Amino acid sequence: MVKEEGGYASVRKRIKLVVAYDGTAYCGWQLQPSGITIEEVLNRELSHLLGEDIRVIGASRTDSGVHSLGNVAVFDTSTRIPPEKLCYALNQRLPEDIVAQSSCEVAGDFHPRRCYSEKTYEYRILNRKIPIPTLRKYTYFYYRDLDVAKMQEAASCLVGKHDFKSFCSVRTAVEDTVRTIRFCSAERTPEDVVIIRVTGTGFLYNMVRIIAGTLIQVGIGERSPEDIPRILARRERGAAGPTAPAHGLTMLGIAYGDETDR
Repeated sequence: MVKEEGGYASVRKRIKLVVAYDGTAYCGWQLQPSGITIEEVLNRELSHLLGEDIRVIGASRTDSGVHSLGNVAVFDTSTRIPPEKLCYALNQRLPEDIVAQSSCEVAGDFHPRRCYSEKTYEYRILNRKIPIPTLRKYTYFYYRDLDVAKMQEAASCLVGKHDFKSFCSVRTAVEDTVRTIRFCSAERTPEDVVIIRVTGTGFLYNMVRIIAGTLIQVGIGERSPEDIPRILARRERGAAGPTAPAHGLTMLGIAYGDETDR
């Protein structure tokens, strides 16, 4: 409870935001000493809006240059602004490359990284001989022909519960590198954009970008779909392909629900 002017008390509540952003101008989600981040902007503008010291907790700490259509953040506040209206008030203050898609009240113990969830990411590759300037910020331009059928075959080998140590950065500070991928696909659109889509219950540092870099190698014939099980078994970063550039990656969203498998 927080005492307010006039003797009234206000109950603190936890608010969940769904946040979309163009990551081009930011050093990722998490606070950094070297540059501006999404978390920093949200903290600053929410604090000004609500007259409180606000510190958001994010669900996914996306890297520098990575985009999102549906990252999730929570924060505690004693504001009297209706929870569902907070996103509208916040958007009046946010820069145009960050937009709160929705806001609602959640249980006080809801934590966006500790609840069971499935995250979906999309890596987009513009696969043609000449680039398109309007897509340069959101697709990785790759001029060599990609065999998307082979990429799809390789992507299907990643579905399931595996040790993804070969598909994470050597800087990953976790001991358990086993993760579950629910869905992984590669397809080409009529506009020559190859879309790699991955859904999983958890991801390692740079995991989706390394998956994309490896599938690109499959697409140009440097690797075969049959190599994927061998790469997983090696459990060495050098066994997989390169880390694809950050600007081609977008986090589509997070679905929360009951745990059925980890």
